[in-house]
Amino acid sequence: MPLPIGTSAPDFTLKSKSTNGLEDVKLSDNFGKRNTVLLFFPLAFTGVCTQEMCDVTGGVSSYESLNAAVYGISIDSPFAQEAWAQKEKIAVKLLSDLNKTVIKAYDVVFPLLAGVGDTAARAAFVIDKKGAIVYAEQTATPKDLPNFEAVKAALGKLK
Repeated sequence: MPLPIGTSAPDFTLKSKSTNGLEDVKLSDNFGKRNTVLLFFPLAFTGVCTQEMCDVTGGVSSYESLNAAVYGISIDSPFAQEAWAQKEKIAVKLLSDLNKTVIKAYDVVFPLLAGVGDTAARAAFVIDKKGAIVYAEQTATPKDLPNFEAVKAALGKLK
């Protein structure tokens, strides 16, 4: 089960591929400035994950209008994530949790996905500007998508 609503969001620094190479993205850099949506997904280059990130990319302006940064997090390397983002035209900033520390901290580990190994479960978190989790969802299976209307509703309640 994901971390419950009201919990302080565990801070992290993860790598993301940018035009300048690898960059560090630190969750707490958003605190006091904007809300944050974390979308955990199992693996790049898979059907449902591609659908999710492409759908979110198509509506990313609606998240920006709610003063929210959106990050996709998986255990893939930042280089694999970047290749996938370029192939699929994904505009969501993708963060690499290669060492699986963040999926463990948020309690969203999916054990032995397809017999391959532990990955991120499909999950969504909304974190307010103070760093508190105000929405948390882990889908029943990796094939199910989060309730994006509920994510946006949670953001809409924040100032």
